[in-house]
Amino acid sequence: MQDMLHYIEAEPQIYADILTNRKSLLSELLDDQATAYKNVVIFATGSSSNAAFAAQPYMSQQLGIPVFVEEPSFTANYMLHLQPDTLYIAISQGGHSYSTIEMVKRVQAINGRIYTITGDEQSPIAKLSQHVIPLGMPMEEMPYVTAGYSATILTLMLLALELTKQDQTSYQTNLAAIEKVVTELPRVIAAAKEWVGHYSPEFDTVQRVIFVGYGGTYGVAREGETKITETVRITALGKEVEEYMHGPYIGLHANDHVIFIEPNGKLQARVAKLQQFLTGKVAKVVRITSGLVNNPYNLGLDVSADELLAPLFMTIPIHLLAYNASVRKQINLKVSAFPDFDPITNSKI
Repeated sequence: MQDMLHYIEAEPQIYADILTNRKSLLSELLDDQATAYKNVVIFATGSSSNAAFAAQPYMSQQLGIPVFVEEPSFTANYMLHLQPDTLYIAISQGGHSYSTIEMVKRVQAINGRIYTITGDEQSPIAKLSQHVIPLGMPMEEMPYVTAGYSATILTLMLLALELTKQDQTSYQTNLAAIEKVVTELPRVIAAAKEWVGHYSPEFDTVQRVIFVGYGGTYGVAREGETKITETVRITALGKEVEEYMHGPYIGLHANDHVIFIEPNGKLQARVAKLQQFLTGKVAKVVRITSGLVNNPYNLGLDVSADELLAPLFMTIPIHLLAYNASVRKQINLKVSAFPDFDPITNSKI
């Protein structure tokens, strides 16, 4: 079984392959554009949900319509009211998520159309889905997904770009912006590895870490919560900047680490005020920015890109931190922490 590092380092090639094959990968949806969609609803859990939140602002900007991310079990059981002018998307990277599978079943049972994004075309969700969009990458062996999460973001962004009714010049400009980010990935990975080397010793004794983002990096903050909890097995939270400022900050601890994911966008001034408040009140305020910094405990990726494209590269440092911290703590990620969980709960089919 390949480890997390293998898949993180594979992301530049995976991105390049998806870009090259985007039209064929998305053909199931692109071949059927009879409906004029008024909104998009995405059903996902875990890292798939985090990826959806990361892509959500870009998708909405490109399509010019609202995009919603919903929890499949809650919606299926309490709020399933299909609308003919809504584009429904289900995401299950591994294809075994019970609640997402049930959501697809219920939508199809009432003759609704839903497109399933999955990395395994032989998985339970792929076999039952009438409309499948493959991720276009080798199946990720490691259960704590990294490349699959990133590939999902790129797939959703390209889906929105390909569906957008825009002139060829605008289309090529937007596509070139994504392609430029992809060329930066090897350098981003190298910079992130150096940062993790500086920061990991400080992280060894952390008991709770809070990730804060905004816009597209809200999804990155959520992924920080998921991955650190899964791999390092300490308390982690992922918050949107205003969400954190309206209540959760009151529960801060003096030994907390707060990690900001900064795409240098619209809410950067709000982030600066929160950082000013937290300084001296928590053990460490750490910045991961798309710009430049001069503190070794902070990470400046120096990538010039629209803030809504930031999720394509700004999760890499967090995935590397999760991997490195688990190695330092000698946590074997290839062995389940609770092997009786799925047999009891049927969370994965």
